[in-house]
Amino acid sequence: MRVTTRNGRVLLHSEPAEPTTGPHMISTGELRGLGMEAVAYIRAVQVEGEDAFAIHAADGTPLAVAEDRDDAVNAIVQHDMMLVPLH
Repeated sequence: MRVTTRNGRVLLHSEPAEPTTGPHMISTGELRGLGMEAVAYIRAVQVEGEDAFAIHAADGTPLAVAEDRDDAVNAIVQHDMMLVPLH
């Protein structure tokens, strides 16, 4: 996984990491070193045919599933994590 920043946003990429060439590129390991393991994002999913919202850590690790987006956001906030947009 490759992690970059653009306009103050953390972007997650599934393609293999390329050598760091600019000030806006950061590796997953560097991100963890900055304390960003408390970053989470939400992705719409289907569970047993029902719409749901999966909560993932910044490195893509699944953390939980909520029935609606508000519950997912509340869970992230309650666990002192920072919600970042997924693009």
